[in-house]
Amino acid sequence: MFLCKRFHSLSLSRFQNHFPLRFHRFLRKQTDPTTHFSTSLQNQTNPLENMSRLDGVEHRTLKVNGINMHVAEKPGSGSGSGEDPIILFIHGFPELWYTWRHQMAALSSLGYRTIAPDLRGYGDTEAPEKVEDYTYLNVVGDLVALIDAVTGGDKAVFVVGHDWGAMIAWQLCQYRPEKVKALVNMSALFSPRSPDRVPIPTLRCVFGDDYYICRFQKAGDIEAEFKKLGTEIVLKEFLTYKTPGPLYLPKGKYFKLSENAATALPPWLTQEDLDYYVTKYNKTGFTGPINYYRNIDRNWELTAPWTGAKINVPVKFIVGDQDLTYNSPGAKEYINGGGFKRDVPLLDETVVIKGLGHFLHEENPDVINQHIHSFFHKFL
Repeated sequence: MFLCKRFHSLSLSRFQNHFPLRFHRFLRKQTDPTTHFSTSLQNQTNPLENMSRLDGVEHRTLKVNGINMHVAEKPGSGSGSGEDPIILFIHGFPELWYTWRHQMAALSSLGYRTIAPDLRGYGDTEAPEKVEDYTYLNVVGDLVALIDAVTGGDKAVFVVGHDWGAMIAWQLCQYRPEKVKALVNMSALFSPRSPDRVPIPTLRCVFGDDYYICRFQKAGDIEAEFKKLGTEIVLKEFLTYKTPGPLYLPKGKYFKLSENAATALPPWLTQEDLDYYVTKYNKTGFTGPINYYRNIDRNWELTAPWTGAKINVPVKFIVGDQDLTYNSPGAKEYINGGGFKRDVPLLDETVVIKGLGHFLHEENPDVINQHIHSFFHKFL
């Protein structure tokens, strides 16, 4: 969650911080990659409708890159020939395949074959014990093997990423661009690797030891604290966080919890949704997901060969104006000042949606689904 903290003025690295049109309309195409501001529509989804959207989702386990990966899939309602275009959805923290339930329902109805795995360490996917087994290279290796398994090994897919999933998608595009037809990424901007600053020490210097990424570094510590707090409270606080500023987790004072005021769920997150997440995290714990953060410096070391590399895949980027990643130092300047387009030459459009926070694809799925479909439709 919120890992893309950009501070270009400080030269920090990237880690700091849906076929025929069946929608009522397409969003108008931009003629240049400058920022497009969009007004969010009110989400009217009710809990029963929300849960019914899981109808038709198939689950299986595939052996990929040496691990057993749980994959959720919803076939497209297209030709039925098995040639429906594939969208691979990559989730972030603290999420699961389930975060894409709205996108899978809407886009499969438009003829896409939608696929959403639990990443390694998450949900029903195997969780290697070693911290060093959660690097970019490991996770991208999983996804390349998954793409090969679902395509027969000779086709590219559309990719949608959010949060850590977006950062992994950027890496997938750097290492294996031939595997990606086009990319829609949300929340986490691309940033070229900086050879000058090691990420975690820099974060400690800028934000202090209570900054959440710094608090995640020592194996076992934050897991023990989360256990005392309770899985439901931890997930609720992360999933409902909507403060456009740095996230701090001082010991014993997480999320500024009040003994007299429980955090209310927003309209887009039902108790049934939260219960699903809680069930899976109670089963597997937080160690696998948090190990991604514990590899930030290791990723910086391993990706040295890609210093200066650009993203040569067609991209649409979407972010909420209340997302702390959009409000982090240097982010708006990077988008509006030409840096983003320089590093992502095939950037088609950046869309900033007013009123949405970090979990924008859940907060207003209808708008996000329209953006995904209108972009991918160009490449069919």
